[in-house]
Amino acid sequence: MSNSAPPQSPLPNSEVDERAAQRKKLIAARQALPDRLERAVSLQSALRVWLVGRSEKRIGAYWPIKGEFDPLPALYRWSEANDVRRIGLPVVNRDAGTLKFHVWFPGCPTELDAYDIPKPKDTEMFEPDLMLVPCVGYGPTGSRLGYGGGFFDRTMKALRPRPVTVGLCYSNGFLPMLREQADDLPLDALITDDGVVWQR
Repeated sequence: MSNSAPPQSPLPNSEVDERAAQRKKLIAARQALPDRLERAVSLQSALRVWLVGRSEKRIGAYWPIKGEFDPLPALYRWSEANDVRRIGLPVVNRDAGTLKFHVWFPGCPTELDAYDIPKPKDTEMFEPDLMLVPCVGYGPTGSRLGYGGGFFDRTMKALRPRPVTVGLCYSNGFLPMLREQADDLPLDALITDDGVVWQR
């Protein structure tokens, strides 16, 4: 992100407002889930099983915030099986509004970014061939409701070849009427505590 004016949204104001209201409602509901721990265990298991058959060696993930599912335990188990596998956490490129992924491992040095989210400090950067993407909500055809900043979408558009993208969300985030917008990049798979609910 730069100091220049942000690009105009292609969505009508009413739809922008509706999505903002949906985000706020879903984030509050996620943080208040009484069974979030049980849901997290189920999603950890579903993610670990899904990763078993994958050939990718470099996975970009995220540091969980606002009650998000934490994918890092499952990824650490995945990385232990092969010493060439790499896990990356995002570092924001403020000028481009995109993310760069730096190697993460348990105990690696971190520092807070501009949004007070931990990021790896002084570790190697790499381009992921698979990205785990946090979802605030999701629709029936792999559509994703994010936080509205566009960081993951811009990053996926900029990477060549485009990485496989997997959305992660608790099943209470299902929005039956959510559809992809013109600027949205569709996910290749979507995994919840109910298992794989979408896959191309």
